[in-house]
Amino acid sequence: MQEAQRPAVTISAIAAEAGVSVPTVSRVLNGRSDVAPRTRERVETLLRDHGYQRRGVRPEGRSGLIDLVFNDLDSPWAVEIIRGVEEAANEAGASTVVSAIHRGTNPASTRQWLDNVSARASDGAILVTTDLDSSLRAELQRLQVPAVVVDPAGVPDLDVPTIGATNWTGAVGATEHLTGIGHRRIGFVAGTPGLWCSRARLDGYRAGLDAAGIPFDASLAIEGDFDYQSGFRAGWKLLELPEPPTAVFAASDQMALGVYEAVRKKGLRVPEDISVVGFDDLPEARWASPPLTTVRQPLAEMGKLAARTVLRMLQGEVVESPRVELSTRLVVRESTAAPHGA
Repeated sequence: MQEAQRPAVTISAIAAEAGVSVPTVSRVLNGRSDVAPRTRERVETLLRDHGYQRRGVRPEGRSGLIDLVFNDLDSPWAVEIIRGVEEAANEAGASTVVSAIHRGTNPASTRQWLDNVSARASDGAILVTTDLDSSLRAELQRLQVPAVVVDPAGVPDLDVPTIGATNWTGAVGATEHLTGIGHRRIGFVAGTPGLWCSRARLDGYRAGLDAAGIPFDASLAIEGDFDYQSGFRAGWKLLELPEPPTAVFAASDQMALGVYEAVRKKGLRVPEDISVVGFDDLPEARWASPPLTTVRQPLAEMGKLAARTVLRMLQGEVVESPRVELSTRLVVRESTAAPHGA
């Protein structure tokens, strides 16, 4: 008679029997040194007695599968992140699964994604422009899936490694470029409200104005949502003002290209009639007519670092800097010039 197969034990069951937290068991599994010797011995004995096997991790501690999760996948910005993650994953012999979970509009999609993560035994997760809230983090811990957040939506949680860019500094540089060539009336097209990067870029714009002694004018700051259409609408609104701006700084390249179209439909020209600056340095920025002055955000590098951080965590390494911001830089092209008549 064949012996009945013993049901698989979970990390939560081990933690409960040992009288410790789930993260403590995870630290033992990852070989971390920050566990008391007696606690480590008790947990290791239980793991051994129950025949516990870590799922989805290859020999040598390498990841077999990384989940890359976006709220939306309808932007060239996402493609750059994917490119960086794929490159780092391929170097490590890992594979990538890309998903969009639309957490804001369809909460059930998060549950479906977690079920999929469990079913395919994913080894790590990279979440882009989202908040890793306590319930989602607890579920990922239960599944033993380390997570990294790229460009966090809200205030970064220091318990979770995050990868971002110097949004504030980049916005200051873009604004100072425009004031430096003589612009005093500068419009701003803001990103999606509530996102950390949107607030940082707006604050940087205001700081750049302040450094030039220019008071902030709320009528010149128009809300957008990072896409082309919102840039067109905001650009049109700015150009309809009784005293339109001589320059516009848009918080994304897609919105900047929308401003281009508004300028064209008004019978005006960039940069002869109005200067335009974007943010991201997507490939489209170089192909635009005229080529777009923009703040280069190292999107592919952010994706690459996120993947490498997940792989390090899978190998039991401690991430020394939970919050990393990669440098942005201004790329001056042909869309900016001194204001007409200056």
